[in-house]
Amino acid sequence: MKTGIFGCLLLIVAFSARAQPRSAADTSWIKANYYKTEQYITMRDGVRLFTAIYSPRDSSRTYPILMQRTPYSVAPYGIANYRRSLGPNPMLMREKYIFVYQDARGRYKSEGNFREMTPAIDKKSGNRDVDESSDTYDTITWLLKNTRNNGKVGQSGISFPGFYSSAALPDAHPALVAVSPQAPMSDEFIGDDCYHNGAFFLLDNFSFYSGFDGPKSENGENYKSFFNASYQDAYKYFLDFGPLKKANTSAYFSDPNSTWRQVVAHPVYDEFWQSRNIKKHLNNIKPAVLVVGGWFDAEDLYGALKTYSAIEKQSPGNNSRLVMGPWTHGGWAASSWKSFAEYQFGADVNKFFQEEIETRFFNYYLKGTGTFDQAEVTVFETGSNQWKTYDVWPPKNMQPMPLYLHSGGKLTEAAGRTESKSEYTSEPANPVPYTSVTSGHRNNKYMAEDQRFASSRPDVLSFSTDSLTKDITITGEIVANLLVSMTGSDADFIVKLIDVWPVGATLPPAREGDKPVVMDGYQQLVRAEVLRGKFRNSFSNPEPFARNKPEKVTVKLNETAHTFKKGHRIMVQVQSSWFPLVDRNPQKFMNIFEASESDFQSAGITLHQGGAEGSHVVLPVLK
Repeated sequence: MKTGIFGCLLLIVAFSARAQPRSAADTSWIKANYYKTEQYITMRDGVRLFTAIYSPRDSSRTYPILMQRTPYSVAPYGIANYRRSLGPNPMLMREKYIFVYQDARGRYKSEGNFREMTPAIDKKSGNRDVDESSDTYDTITWLLKNTRNNGKVGQSGISFPGFYSSAALPDAHPALVAVSPQAPMSDEFIGDDCYHNGAFFLLDNFSFYSGFDGPKSENGENYKSFFNASYQDAYKYFLDFGPLKKANTSAYFSDPNSTWRQVVAHPVYDEFWQSRNIKKHLNNIKPAVLVVGGWFDAEDLYGALKTYSAIEKQSPGNNSRLVMGPWTHGGWAASSWKSFAEYQFGADVNKFFQEEIETRFFNYYLKGTGTFDQAEVTVFETGSNQWKTYDVWPPKNMQPMPLYLHSGGKLTEAAGRTESKSEYTSEPANPVPYTSVTSGHRNNKYMAEDQRFASSRPDVLSFSTDSLTKDITITGEIVANLLVSMTGSDADFIVKLIDVWPVGATLPPAREGDKPVVMDGYQQLVRAEVLRGKFRNSFSNPEPFARNKPEKVTVKLNETAHTFKKGHRIMVQVQSSWFPLVDRNPQKFMNIFEASESDFQSAGITLHQGGAEGSHVVLPVLK
């Protein structure tokens, strides 16, 4: 949902609108083949939602409806102004559907009040009980009566529109038969966008919310930013900015009802966040569902994985499928995708996804054409760079493999009998950067970046296996069980799983004539996650640490599918800051949004090792 600077929101919008081609010829083709109407559709409580409808000019047959609901605008406005592409991908546009785009409640030209991830209401007592499911239901009812359709409706969207797709599933309209939530937001405190395991994602939220819900123009077609969130060096900017309570002033987020103010007013997993967890409402799901996500999605990797998991657990007999590819946020909507960071995939993975999965999914369920015999789970396995299919996720033949952290930087399957310690000092005045790149926006490549810039720091602990004697493939969730003590009363714990390339390793050049890519000792990040320590036992009831008392801290890293090749090494890094991706922890038990500069203090962090209870990570190894 969010991106490093608000200007980059345009990229998200483009992806949310599904990678619109940039050619004027495409707009001319759409005008020649579709006619556009605009309509205010009245919801059951009387609120009207602005809707743009693109219908095929060929009236010799009926067409299914494929819709997207969005908070990012259905622009361009005016019946003479056409979009540059329609639908999830160019093939579906040319297949001919009735394409519908709707401004979500309270956004742009739609009436009503916008709510960040509108809480779902399972049991509605009257027309005043409205949510995204009811708004979708009422929209479909109107469309079925007022367009030349075949009685079948589909819905898709990336990011926030992905959430709206998920939110349409509970009590879905009978005509809604195919839904594709893509990179959907699901739970913004636990793993999507706003917080990760209670740690505030500063860089994205500060920039995104500065423009997302500022003052709206009189005609509803634009929003004014609260302030200009622009800077060349995000690390320096936020370090100089200081405590975040400064943001709740007239110079920054001046509106006390702004989404930023709401987000920071709820620094624990209270009813505000719990009511916005769409996963718990994904029961008795009837439509066919295609959940799509990317392994390098910096915003909503969690959302895709957990949305699919919730449907599987809570809706027995459902017809849902999961696709996870080597993409950033919405990358599967781009015209092509052959590489990312230092990964080279060898083929255009987007061509495969768009032609063989996405287009077939909607054509089969909405038009009844072709076949759709896609596997239950389709994932791209990095490291080996190949697509894999499974009947369930994680795969049945996955077995947990513990790797224990030892003094001297060793990482082994043996727990060891001797107790030992590894220590570092975490200093809020000099936090560990999340990337080696100096930039004013989030460096998306941090999710696969070389971690040698971090491993050289004294406040980052690194543990490594010996060179592997065989390939090791992991498929599923990674869990770090740390036994820690500290001199402060709170601290963050960032755990990173890294693929270390052997000395002398190279990759073939990406393009003919280029030099080979040097991977000599490259510490390639595979997966990383953060936990704010005070939430180690409960996200709703934080607890301080007792000084120098060892306690267990469990950090769950998002799932992955990756092969560590023979000759590589597996590395684990542990640190207590990840700035400015994550805000600084004062290392003092308190509401961080109320902290003053004097509250920030250095803290000694100790990892306790040795024995079965010593610090270790558990990898999901495919046997």
